[in-house]
Amino acid sequence: MSSQDKRFVCEAADKALISMTKYVSPTLLLPKLQPCLKHRNPRIRAKASLCFSRSVPRLGVEGIKEYGIDKLVQAAASQLSDQLPESREAARTVLLELQTVYEKLNPLTNPETSTSSSPEEEQILEPVTWEIFCQSKLSALSAQAVLRVTNVATVTAREGLVTAGPSSSAQS
Repeated sequence: MSSQDKRFVCEAADKALISMTKYVSPTLLLPKLQPCLKHRNPRIRAKASLCFSRSVPRLGVEGIKEYGIDKLVQAAASQLSDQLPESREAARTVLLELQTVYEKLNPLTNPETSTSSSPEEEQILEPVTWEIFCQSKLSALSAQAVLRVTNVATVTAREGLVTAGPSSSAQS
């Protein structure tokens, strides 16, 4: 096969993948993409990762919950250590999206505003943080990689809040 023919096939495959991510229901497409995320060819993994990262947000909050946020986090985490940067970047995008959805589904409540009367009730109702969720669903190494990626954005936001808080003005 000539390189021109290969390019033609690759371009046609790219167009087909983009069309699938636009028009095929993500609940049907994601299970088909998951084996491709483990393919031995890194280019195929990269293309699958890009489609995966385009499809996950199309599920919406309820769709992600129904599909299983843990399955999606595990699939994305596996791509963080891929040799191709396209796969890693697609994984970062998905993980940030999933963190946002997770935090919407599991808002952290302030203990002072809790209405439960006993400490046992509080423990049962207390939501699990993103960090604890990742540590419970992933290997230690994968959880560490996911938290490194997702905490970069949240730490930056928190630092902005800390430096703008009243404690910085109290020091002067």
